[in-house]
Amino acid sequence: MNGKKARIIVEKPFGYDLESALQLNKIYASVFEEKQIYRIDHFLGKETAQNILAFRFANGVFEPLWNRNYIDYVEVTAVENLSIEGRGGYYDTSGALRDMVQNHLIQLLALTAMEPPVSFNETEFRNEVVKVYNSLKPMTQEDLDEHVVRGQYTASENEKGYREEKGVPPESRTETYIAMQLSIDNWRWSGVPFYIRTGKQMPTKVTEIVVHFKAAPHQMFHCAEGTCPKGNTLILRIQPNEGILLRIGMKVPGFGFQVKQTELDFTYDRLGGVPTGDAYARLIEGCIAGDPILFTRGDAVESSWRFFDPLLKYWKENPDAPLYGYPAGTWGPLESEAMMEEHEASWTNPCKNLTNSNLYCEL
Repeated sequence: MNGKKARIIVEKPFGYDLESALQLNKIYASVFEEKQIYRIDHFLGKETAQNILAFRFANGVFEPLWNRNYIDYVEVTAVENLSIEGRGGYYDTSGALRDMVQNHLIQLLALTAMEPPVSFNETEFRNEVVKVYNSLKPMTQEDLDEHVVRGQYTASENEKGYREEKGVPPESRTETYIAMQLSIDNWRWSGVPFYIRTGKQMPTKVTEIVVHFKAAPHQMFHCAEGTCPKGNTLILRIQPNEGILLRIGMKVPGFGFQVKQTELDFTYDRLGGVPTGDAYARLIEGCIAGDPILFTRGDAVESSWRFFDPLLKYWKENPDAPLYGYPAGTWGPLESEAMMEEHEASWTNPCKNLTNSNLYCEL
């Protein structure tokens, strides 16, 4: 094969920390040009992840509101109702941060927070991704203590704990859950907290982005449900029940002016469902076609690790750093809820039954 046409697909993880990522990139660069290197992250092959870009940049309705003036806070959640499924030997050397946060969750955050590319091509799009990573505000010692919550699932009535899993040391301090508050230090997002979380043995499997808009400046109506929500909420569901939901206030029919939140929603099953093609297959097809737009560039890998590396070093140098237990089948340590209280925020926890055609089976 002609050397100029040769390509290499690199599966995550792209290194174990910043130092190893730099070493790997150096090795790749000694053989291939950057345009020949395809670092694959299957989240970017998902139809619903790609639709975040279309939703934001193909419509003029939300973009004027997509900033610190109108958005209160943002959640990015990717949790599973599974254990480590016999992968104790691998998982205990990785943990939730390396397995999910440094790659998948930070990619979803970038799609949500990035500026509009000048044009939708491999260079401009990936430039904007890197800009988001470079804008992440470095975490201070206080942030590490107050804005990061590590957890590890413990035994429950029907499930065994992480330390009882095959291949896991009985004294393991590897996190199976992590929640963090991140800040993007730029003009658009200054002052808007981004809360991200991932975990094993959660009540359900769901990946979604929840955008909480600020409340109307003056509430003149009574709320039918007794307590008024802070503002409108936009849910971008990546999986399952893929779709988009907007919660808005509407008048309850009848005498008086009571307002209740209702939903405007769209689900892919109304269009015949999400294409069944595997995300990896779609990305491999892009590699064959020589289109790297949905693959991770080397400088993005380094920038992401540069942000998370101090956290890994902190845990390594402080083996007694808090690691909270949570019973398998629950929503993680209560400390992750407390972390959000300073902003008067709370996690959006969908119900367990996510098999019907609605985006949410209860609200």
